[in-house]
Amino acid sequence: MRKPLYTVNDFDYELPEDYIAQKPVEPRDSSKLMVLNRDKRSIEHRKFRDIVDYLTPNDLLVINNTKVIPARLYGQKTTGANVEVLLLEKTPEENTWKALVKPGSKLKKGAEIKFSEYLYAKIIQHNSDGSRIIHFVSKKDVWEEIEKIGNMPLPPYIKNYNGPKERYQTTYAKKQGAVAAPTAGLHFTNELIEKIKNKGIKIAEVTLHVGLGTFRPVKADSIEKHEMHEEYYEVPNETVKIINEYKNNKGRIISVGTTVVRTLETIATLPKQKAYMGTTNIFIYPPYEFKLIDALITNFHLPKSTLLMLVSAFGGYDFIMNAYKTAVNERYRFFSFGDSMFIY
Repeated sequence: MRKPLYTVNDFDYELPEDYIAQKPVEPRDSSKLMVLNRDKRSIEHRKFRDIVDYLTPNDLLVINNTKVIPARLYGQKTTGANVEVLLLEKTPEENTWKALVKPGSKLKKGAEIKFSEYLYAKIIQHNSDGSRIIHFVSKKDVWEEIEKIGNMPLPPYIKNYNGPKERYQTTYAKKQGAVAAPTAGLHFTNELIEKIKNKGIKIAEVTLHVGLGTFRPVKADSIEKHEMHEEYYEVPNETVKIINEYKNNKGRIISVGTTVVRTLETIATLPKQKAYMGTTNIFIYPPYEFKLIDALITNFHLPKSTLLMLVSAFGGYDFIMNAYKTAVNERYRFFSFGDSMFIY
């Protein structure tokens, strides 16, 4: 096995805690945008709404239309003790989910949880990774009840956010299933999307249901030993067609977020099909040869994270790590509710 060029510690950086954005800016497109030109090794500082200036009718913008579910639920055991449940992913069985529960040690197989007058759940399986399989029962529609009582599963570094739920949702979110937002898309307003379309730039959609593993730092001593979490994705026929069209005509494919990168780079390794669906655990780190992506819009990611490794693979390790130092010096806002970069 070849020795990796980088270790996990190469993707560490110093970040003052108060640089971690605790709430989003308003309007969405008023966040800062760092523009990175890979050929010139240049860095510009703009506002996100200026992204239009860097796009041409030769560009295809690919977005992730996943919708974050209100995955954090609070209930009580039959004893009255409080329970917290975090839904991770739907299983094939109806009204059944893989979930994390607290306190885990007290919730064995067969335990029942009451969430509301109408919504109950039973733990039907205890998994080796500490998660549970839980089955919901309701006198009303299960999903409607979850939507009523559920809370947005904000990342642990966001404390005490009490703004509207929809602010941790892209304006184009429509396919429910994510437990974390595809954060690069949070900067787009409906007006900005119209402006982009009016300039002759096409927009195509994929779905990747973002999992909690997105936020996990790499703990393996070697990058190559890290195992990525699996996430469900779909690339519909019309998106496959338009991607092929742009590739054949040497158009530029711009990924809105690392989730789109992972989806498109996954299908690039598969036999040609009219449409794709499945799960991916693709792990992209330098060196990596990108097959479909020509430019990337992304947020600023956690130290030692797989997302920072992916961005470094795309932008070049030295260039990206220098850009992160610049972002700290220029007081950019970091992580999910933070600022963004455009790398081309």
